[in-house]
Amino acid sequence: MKKLSLILLAAVLLLASCTQTKAISTDTDNVDSEITEYKLPDTGQSYTYDEDGLVVEDVDESSPYWGSDASIEGNELSYQDNGDGTVTDLNTGLMWQQTPDFTRYTYDEALEYVENLNTGGYDDWRLPTIKELYSLADFDGGIVPEGESTPYIDTDYFDFKYDKLLFAGQYWSSTTYVKNGVQNYSQHGSLLGGFGFNFADGHIKSYETGYYFDGTKISDSDGIMIPGCYVRAVRGTTNLYDMDYTDNNDGTVTDNSTDLMWAQDDSIQTMNWVEALEYANESELGGYTDWRLPNSKELESLVDYEKTDFPANDTDFFNTSVTEFNSEQDAYYVWTSTTQGDFKYTACYVSFGPAWSKKNSSEVTYYDWHGAGAQRSDPKTGVASNYELASEMASDYISINNYIRLVRDAD
Repeated sequence: MKKLSLILLAAVLLLASCTQTKAISTDTDNVDSEITEYKLPDTGQSYTYDEDGLVVEDVDESSPYWGSDASIEGNELSYQDNGDGTVTDLNTGLMWQQTPDFTRYTYDEALEYVENLNTGGYDDWRLPTIKELYSLADFDGGIVPEGESTPYIDTDYFDFKYDKLLFAGQYWSSTTYVKNGVQNYSQHGSLLGGFGFNFADGHIKSYETGYYFDGTKISDSDGIMIPGCYVRAVRGTTNLYDMDYTDNNDGTVTDNSTDLMWAQDDSIQTMNWVEALEYANESELGGYTDWRLPNSKELESLVDYEKTDFPANDTDFFNTSVTEFNSEQDAYYVWTSTTQGDFKYTACYVSFGPAWSKKNSSEVTYYDWHGAGAQRSDPKTGVASNYELASEMASDYISINNYIRLVRDAD
C-alpha cells in the first residue's frame, strides 16, 4: 500500500529530462498584434504520461492513451513581446504585464495596485478574470523539490520568481466565489474566496480575500491568516469566454465563443482516467466519432463563475448527473485529458460542485475549501485509500472515479 505525501511523491515521480523538444512558443517577431480571431490557447503539454507517471512514446489512435492532452493538437501558446514591459497573447488578444513586482497583496490591495499601474504607456490595467489568468497556464510545468523546477508559465516571455515556499506561486484573479463561503469558519457565512491560479504548482483554487462571505471585513483580532497573492495585470478584452451556446437538438451543444462542441449530458457513471479515455474514444454521440476528453482549459471554459448555485455550469444547456452537493460523497469532479505536472500519475479535473478538502490528514471533516470551478488533480487509477494528496495547508478529497463531459472541435 503506497500512502505517500505530496512532497515525497514529487521527488519520485517527476521525470528526468526528456529528449523531445518543447515547441509551444511561436516566434512572433514582426507579427501584427491586432488579433482578428480569438482562439482558446492550448495547455502547452508536450508529453503523454501513463497512470504511473511514465512517458508514453508514439501515441496514435490505436493507443489506450489516445486523446490524452499531448496527443491532440490545439492552438499553440503564442505570444508577442512588445518590448515595453508588455506581452500580447496572439490567441486571446489580451495584453499582459510582463514583470510583476512579486509583492503579495490582499484582494483589496491588488485592486488598488492595478488601478494605479502604468506600464508600457497604458493606465487601463486590471485584474484578469480567472479564465483569462488560466489562459496563460503552461502544463509542461512542475515542481522538483531537489532539482530545477519549471513554472506553469512560459518564461521565454513572462518573468517568474519562486516564493521561499516553492509551491506558493498564487496569483489573483478578479473572480470572487459567489456560491457560498469557503473553509470551515462559522462567522458571517465563513470566508469570501477569490479565485487564483498557482503558477508554481498548477492549480486553480479560492484564496482568502480578507472578507467574510456576508461582506464583513476580517479584523486582526479574528486570528485568520490572510497571506495574499501576487498580481499579473492584464488589459484589453476577448470574447473567448462569453459562453455563447447553441443547442443542436441532437444531444450536443456548441459554444460559439470557443468553437467547441460539447456533449449535453455527462457520462452519468463515474470512471477512472484510463477508462475515461476509452469512453471518449468509443463514443458516437450525434453521429460523430472524434469525441475526446477536454483538456483543462477547454473544460474550465464551461465553468459559470457568476452563477450563485450549483452546479457551476449552464443547466439551461447542460444536464448534470449530480443534483445534491452536501458532502464529498456528492463530489462533481469532471476529468480532463491533462496530466498534472507535479504528480504525473495524476490528471487534472475541474470541480463543478464544491471542491472538497480538509485542514490536514488527521482531520475527518471535509469542507468546500477550494470552490466550484477549482482545478485540482486525482490519481489516474487505483484505490483512493492508497493515496494522500496532502500538504500542510490542505488535504484534498480523493475521488479517482470522476465524471466525463465529452468535447470535439465544432465543424
